[in-house]
Amino acid sequence: MTVGVFSEWHKFPISLSELCINTTLRCGQSFRWHNVPESDEWRCVLHGRLLSLKQDPQYLYYRTHRSPISSSTKDPLIKLSSSSPLRVESNRQVTQNGSSDDSHDDETLKLLKHYLNLSSNLTGLYTQWSSQDPNFKKKAPQFTGIRILRQDAWEALVSFICSSNNNIARISQMVEKLCVNYGPLVATVGDRTYHDFPAPEALTADDVESRLRSLGFGYRAKYIHQTALIVVKEREQGWLDSLRNPESPVLGVEPVSGGEMRPEGREGYRYAHEQLLGLQGVGPKVADCVCLMGLGWGEAVPVDTHVWQIAQRDYKFGRGAHKSLTKATYDAVGNHFRKLWGKEAGWAHSVLFTADLRTFSDRLAATPGKIDVKVAVKEEDEDNESVRIKTEVTTSTAYALKRPASEDELESKDMKEESKENVKAVIQASRTTTTRRMSKRLRNR
Repeated sequence: MTVGVFSEWHKFPISLSELCINTTLRCGQSFRWHNVPESDEWRCVLHGRLLSLKQDPQYLYYRTHRSPISSSTKDPLIKLSSSSPLRVESNRQVTQNGSSDDSHDDETLKLLKHYLNLSSNLTGLYTQWSSQDPNFKKKAPQFTGIRILRQDAWEALVSFICSSNNNIARISQMVEKLCVNYGPLVATVGDRTYHDFPAPEALTADDVESRLRSLGFGYRAKYIHQTALIVVKEREQGWLDSLRNPESPVLGVEPVSGGEMRPEGREGYRYAHEQLLGLQGVGPKVADCVCLMGLGWGEAVPVDTHVWQIAQRDYKFGRGAHKSLTKATYDAVGNHFRKLWGKEAGWAHSVLFTADLRTFSDRLAATPGKIDVKVAVKEEDEDNESVRIKTEVTTSTAYALKRPASEDELESKDMKEESKENVKAVIQASRTTTTRRMSKRLRNR
């Protein structure tokens, strides 16, 4: 049963080289985006509202779901705080046709631009990284448009605690269970309910660990419960957000300098990393994931088995003093990438991480580009001896996009990593249009 309606689609121009949601939302950063195969939409609850996205080569389209549920919930669009359940009250009234204040859509666009981290020129960053690294230059053309999302720090922390010895499909299942069982209900569309991520307080009750174990979280249940208790009872309100990179603040706060870059990263990054290690279930890799994707420290380089394999295969690690992934080797890999790519090393590393995922292996064998040429001729007045010729050239490259398995398949008992997937085509296109004049006598020859 659907309660409420979606707004009309809105759009803003952005190329696939600057943002590709079909890659960015599936590459192991966020685990709550739900793909709707029938309409090729991506849906997720962000800060108290259900958003729906889709994309073509020229535009990103977005709309919000408006219902009595979401209109009565609190809407943290002003100065978001991941470690506090406080919200800014919304006074919007939802009408019968689903419309609301005009400011609602403007706020949604601000939220999207912040969340998708659209302030940086991604083409320029790719060019910079490619000039410094032949391996990146080789693989990046098949993986354009990958952005590091500006996620809620608490959600990132819990999600990456779930990532221990896990894969993207199962992490997504666990995060969905957390939201359904402990997060506030925001919308119902068809037979699916959409919940926001639970606040730390929601995970502090005495029965949380046992209940999470019954839901299939295993040893991670203890870590989630104990970390929630630490954040709520042993840390000051707003503690997690106090660890953020000042250059990447929460929505509504102006960015300021994050400090001087060093080989091991900026001082604020090292401090945030050290503080996170004091939480249950957080080792160096999880701490770096949270620093990069929850706290905005672009130099954080999470080194898991994928990245270690990349370091050995493409960057000559695994020899001499760095034969195995020890703490010293972990630090050496991060320092190497920071020296190579600079203060956004974690972003560049995420492109190579994505290229190494089995889900996207087909990208490295993309269908050759197809070129279509259309010529339109506009005749001028009879007394004019020339015609205007418009030539439009469209170049497209087709990829086989593997869509995640349906939820029923994901719930299968013997689920394998990224093993059940549907395949769909995605086309990245560019278009060039030229207009010129030609003499009628020359054209008629």
